[in-house]
Amino acid sequence: MKPVWIIDDDRSIRWVLEKALTREGIEFKSFSSADEAIQALAQDTPQMVISDIRMPGSSGLELLQMLREQYSQLPVIIMTAYSDLESAVSSFQGGAFEYLPKPFDVNNAVELIQRALENSRRKNVSPDKTLAAPDILGHAPAMQEVFRAIGRLAQSHATVLINGESGTGKELVAHALHRHSPRANKPFVAINTAAIPKDLLESELFGHERGAFTGATTTRHGRFEQAESGTLFLDEIGDMPAELQTRLLRVLSDGNFYRVGGHQPIKANVRIIAATHQNLDERVKQGLFREDLFHRLNVIRLRLPPLRERREDIPLLAKYFMQKSARELGVEQKSISESALQYLLSQEFPGNVRQLENLCHWLTVMTPSQQIEIADLPPEWRETPAATAPAEGWRNALGQQVALALQRGDQNILNSLSRQFESTLIAQALQHTGGRRIEAATLLGMGRNTLTRKIQELGLDNNGAG
Repeated sequence: MKPVWIIDDDRSIRWVLEKALTREGIEFKSFSSADEAIQALAQDTPQMVISDIRMPGSSGLELLQMLREQYSQLPVIIMTAYSDLESAVSSFQGGAFEYLPKPFDVNNAVELIQRALENSRRKNVSPDKTLAAPDILGHAPAMQEVFRAIGRLAQSHATVLINGESGTGKELVAHALHRHSPRANKPFVAINTAAIPKDLLESELFGHERGAFTGATTTRHGRFEQAESGTLFLDEIGDMPAELQTRLLRVLSDGNFYRVGGHQPIKANVRIIAATHQNLDERVKQGLFREDLFHRLNVIRLRLPPLRERREDIPLLAKYFMQKSARELGVEQKSISESALQYLLSQEFPGNVRQLENLCHWLTVMTPSQQIEIADLPPEWRETPAATAPAEGWRNALGQQVALALQRGDQNILNSLSRQFESTLIAQALQHTGGRRIEAATLLGMGRNTLTRKIQELGLDNNGAG
């Protein structure tokens, strides 16, 4: 069998993969750039390739495109430290076998390589294609699964059911599925079935004929006709009235519908993407949602995790939203201090990503300083249960930091996090006292000499009085 090619400009990544493949008895060759690997192709070819995306010179995606053109059966695993949908599904666009976000678990990486090798032996690679939506970010495992699903679904016409709490980004995912599908140049039409009065919803969906009811002075095209050949996004489908569930089922079953007051069937050529924050399985059991319609909609199901299940993404999302707000408002971007970020990590975010985005916009508009501290947060944020129960908040935030450190494979975690903890405590105490060290030391329960020594050890630059 030919060797596995490892391509990454990061020597430590190459070393980790080399050691892991050596343990498994898998032959390999390593390259520090895509250009170096491209040159080597003149003399040799690999059994499979595992490559970083962003490197000096040619990118991993450019390499992937070349390999797809010349070696269409060659499995390629794309690695990246950039945790966004752009990186994930751009890999699938080029026909990557799989996408591996950094930092990765070595055992999982080896298992993935072995799967790719087996696939190579069978000569049965089926590349998936899609593009990307830059607004969807996240390196949490649950979000990586969403990215993979979007990548694989983009060339499909299958009906998709998106489950997720309010504010998790269901419509963003629906847009991504449409924008990178064969229907991309056709309309994307969205309707929130919970926001339209029951007696108007039928006309909104299916349209009406002139004279169908009082006030119907003209023929009106409904959302199904507006979305012809494109995608119809039915948000909050769980709240759809029973009689309209029946009409929707009929459209999904035979592909035809009637305008209100109409007698001629109209052919519907649309892809349905539905979304709900409710548990449709339970609503079916309770008799509130038709079981046959549920099965029609539940061809492919995507679950979007709430923000409390992906707290490690909060810093990434907050930075992105701060950049976005500054760009939209034409102002200098503000930054969120480490202590404020740790505080946000302890919050519950019932409004999920949308709530975080709204907070970042508020901070951009309302905060006078360029660095945002806990005291700069809106009053309702500082008065949350987490603010009155700091021990629990710290435990949550610390737990997230430990999880991230373990995932990265960090060493000496106890010492590193202890220094961060002490540094944050001292910095906040000095800020609270206006730099007066005696007062800060008293509040922290330590002597002034101890505080001075720790300030020096931790590299804190404080020239306040005291």
